Amino acid sequence: MSNDVAIIGTGLHPFGRHGDKLALEMGADAAKDALADAGTEWSAVQTAFVGSYEVSNPDAITGWLGLTGIPVRGVFNGCATGGTSIQMAAAAIRNGEADIAMAIGFDKHPRGAFAADPSVVGLPAWYGQTGLFLTTHFFGTKINRYMGLHGISAETVAKIAAKNLHNGSITPHAWRRKPASVDSILNDLVVNYPLTRSMYCGPCEGAAALVLCRGDLAHKYTKTPVFVRAAELRSRRYGAFELQSPSLPLETAPSPTVDASTAAYETAGIGPDDVDVAQLQDTDAGSELIHMAENGFCADGDQEKWIADGATEIGGRLPVNTDGGLIANGEPIGASGLRQIREIVLQLQGRAGDRQVGGDPRVGYTHLYGAPGASAVTILSR
Repeated sequence: MSNDVAIIGTGLHPFGRHGDKLALEMGADAAKDALADAGTEWSAVQTAFVGSYEVSNPDAITGWLGLTGIPVRGVFNGCATGGTSIQMAAAAIRNGEADIAMAIGFDKHPRGAFAADPSVVGLPAWYGQTGLFLTTHFFGTKINRYMGLHGISAETVAKIAAKNLHNGSITPHAWRRKPASVDSILNDLVVNYPLTRSMYCGPCEGAAALVLCRGDLAHKYTKTPVFVRAAELRSRRYGAFELQSPSLPLETAPSPTVDASTAAYETAGIGPDDVDVAQLQDTDAGSELIHMAENGFCADGDQEKWIADGATEIGGRLPVNTDGGLIANGEPIGASGLRQIREIVLQLQGRAGDRQVGGDPRVGYTHLYGAPGASAVTILSR
């Protein structure tokens, strides 16, 4: 029996705002979309891993899909939830627990910056409401320090946001489909310097799903299977860049992204130069910039030239976030990583429409970073 795992179907419920529609219902729609793409039915699925932040029992999606009695496990790992769920689904197949498995993610977040239960972090609600919590304060401080250390300009950060908003404008399912100029992004409302409002993603609603199967069965379902060559997850080591003290020189250990990417390259038997198209966590434009180096695609500080040369645009040498990433799509946490995977699958299958990269891409890469420090990297190939 083959130890390969293939993705044979992908599904998406568009991200954005969807009124009173339940997150579970969005998840069911994405799952049905993925099953239709694979040419199979829910009754053929033998196990599923379902991720959500807002839904405490995401396994309740079985009520929308069918009560078949299979093991369904709830998954949550911050912004790395999608990468965790595909890793678990692939492992279940490799371990002989299932021939066909699903990874499903969905969420329905309120407007505004991501908040947290004050009883957990000990912070009052006004801390987030005044722009001082997590996705604003932490990431703003982090990129500001990185820019100073490596000679990166605010204009370069704005160019990343402009690139992602442009890509979103040619992506039919994107939430934010209006392009923006670099100047307008720089002149937008400052949230946490140097990051303006246009440089951040926004919490939103939506769902995504994947159908996976044993590699030797894949051609029963599709002529263009995409194989999971690596799916790695790493957490922080002591001394890594710490969430609660981002301005202090604590980097005596690498970011968990460095550890996850190193492990993924080793497992897949490739290096960064072999990657044709990538999706990198862009909670904000500064995060995408930092993650270019942490995932091994360039050295710290080289991003200035990469971005100036258009290297990460759809026609560049390493297209990044071809569907607009989080900046254009927003982030329903449970679904976000699976949206990344879906985009890479479409690119490798030549089904990405106006945003299709050229050069017959064969290897794709996705990366997630979930605060306070879980990173997931998946490498896919034809």
